[in-house]
Amino acid sequence: MKKILFTIFISFFITTAFAQFNENDKALADKAFNNKDYYEAAFYYKKVASGLNLVPQPEVPFRSNGKSPKSAKSFDRAYISYQLAESYRLYENYLEAEGWYFKVIDGGNAAKYPLDRLWYGICLRANQHFDEAIKQLEQFKTDYNGTGNYIAIADKELANCRFAKEQYQYPALIDVVKMKGTINSDGSDYSLIINNGSRWITSSRIIKDDKKHLNRVYAVKDSSSNPEMISFNNSDNKKEVEYGTPSIDPTGKRMYLTRWYKEGSKIIHGIYLSTRANNEWGTPVKLNTNVNVEGFNSLQPFVTADGKRLFFASNKPGGQGGDDIWVSDLDASGNPSNSVNLGSTINTPLDEQAPYYDSSDKKLVYSSKGFVGLGGFDFFVSYESVGQWSTPKNMGYPMNSAKDDLYYFPDDKDGKKFYLSSDRASDCCLDLFEVFDKKYVLTGIVTDCDTHTPLAGVKVSFVDSLSKDTIKQEVVGNDAKYTFNVTTKRPYNLILKKKGYFTKSLPVPSQGEMRNDTLLSPDICLQAFIINKPIVIKNVLYDFNKATLRPESKVILDGIVKIMIDNPKIKIELSAHTDSIGSDAYNMKLSQARAQACVDYMISKGVSDTRIFAKGYGKTRPIAPNSLPDGKDNPEGRQLNRRTEFTVLKAE
Repeated sequence: MKKILFTIFISFFITTAFAQFNENDKALADKAFNNKDYYEAAFYYKKVASGLNLVPQPEVPFRSNGKSPKSAKSFDRAYISYQLAESYRLYENYLEAEGWYFKVIDGGNAAKYPLDRLWYGICLRANQHFDEAIKQLEQFKTDYNGTGNYIAIADKELANCRFAKEQYQYPALIDVVKMKGTINSDGSDYSLIINNGSRWITSSRIIKDDKKHLNRVYAVKDSSSNPEMISFNNSDNKKEVEYGTPSIDPTGKRMYLTRWYKEGSKIIHGIYLSTRANNEWGTPVKLNTNVNVEGFNSLQPFVTADGKRLFFASNKPGGQGGDDIWVSDLDASGNPSNSVNLGSTINTPLDEQAPYYDSSDKKLVYSSKGFVGLGGFDFFVSYESVGQWSTPKNMGYPMNSAKDDLYYFPDDKDGKKFYLSSDRASDCCLDLFEVFDKKYVLTGIVTDCDTHTPLAGVKVSFVDSLSKDTIKQEVVGNDAKYTFNVTTKRPYNLILKKKGYFTKSLPVPSQGEMRNDTLLSPDICLQAFIINKPIVIKNVLYDFNKATLRPESKVILDGIVKIMIDNPKIKIELSAHTDSIGSDAYNMKLSQARAQACVDYMISKGVSDTRIFAKGYGKTRPIAPNSLPDGKDNPEGRQLNRRTEFTVLKAE
């Protein structure tokens, strides 16, 4: 399990600016490191580093203890820097580790410690210095000639960096907020669950007479009151037994939980069942060998809402490697009758933990280190269908962070709120966070631009503007209504298509407000066209007796450019017409110049000259009388005849 404090460092280990190291400090550091007590190892390596002047010291008055410091020559400075970096990294203090790995490289010792640059790159990624991390990881791949799967690790971390850069640029539409009040403490606080309106958490907070941070299950009334510890009878008299990650069946009378303790240097995890009777939780009973296998760990149970299945994490035989997600059927007494590994779609050779299963949506939310993500444990979601699981999808930033993110649970009253546990705000411990879903539904109606009536049969596609992937597609019915879920701040487009109408592509706003044709209004209209039938372009204006486009005319032509971009297969003729004043030759020349001015402008905006043709018709194609029946001038008719049109010549 991650971020659980099993011991607390005693206060007399606090170092001062004058701390000297002795010959035992390095030995103590090496011993702690070999025992995988990385926090203690870091303490002693830091003492040695201070004595070697590897750590900057503040200027203070001289004070002597009468002893001379150990000669730095008898210590390998690069070794101390590297081991200190390793100690920090292995208890996931990436911020401190980054600088010490850099000291090794900066001191010219990268060849002596060939993995240093790999771990340095991982720390840079964890500290969100993605571009520099990519640089260092690529350099590691170039330099490394050793054995092992370290190149594969570098490749995965490079993928993580690139994924993270995009996620931080285009986050999911959610807010993640650390919970206030007394629910978070000086220890780890995690795995909030809700059952029949009541809440439980796991916490390693210090309580009265405690000398160590031991994990226990707590009941939580509300954010303003202190969590109340649940006491369990320790029937086998194991020392320093810890309890956590509870899951309660729908009756509220069966609590499945993880119980663990230390035997020598090994920590033994198992899943137990406690039954509630007479308003008390009974002695936890270890589940049978379908779940708990001797010599292996099982942990983090989750019982489904119908009480019939138990999901859990275990490294027992038959998995893909590391901790895997498993599921058992439960009999009438709540005991597992079997266990099935969820397979290679869900599980990887690395660790998967903390399953949550939504029975109504058949949705599995769990945490994994094995897929591309932001780093540490990331949340993934997969859906079950006829015993098969969909490819897990990373739930993105800020649901996930560069550190460990586990234990998803929805709120029981607010469908747009849920909870998670993460060490994103800590160097050591998990905290509890509230998550507020800001996703929205984009919906509206497609109309005909001319008739302003609903337009059925339009194919509407919701498209990722970056990858060009179609996220969802639907054909509107008689109500012409479209509906899509917008979940992130990535740029999306709506693309609307119907035969006999110009295709239209519009950007989707990230905030969900809509209006006409900018998606800031529910209505979007499509313009109909008929091959070889001219469409008048209104308000394309020129100076008198000239072919020069006015600024307002260019704005109108930009709309035609957009049509050409959204409909890359159409070819059009753009034509200009005049009234009857002036000679035929004069009007033909002027109209051709005006049509060409329009075409030249559109070509300057990126339209291919093979798709648009200029044609001046002069006064040969009037659409209204230039004079009245009595021979007098007809200004309104001449105004209509002085027009610009475009005609679709080919649509495919």
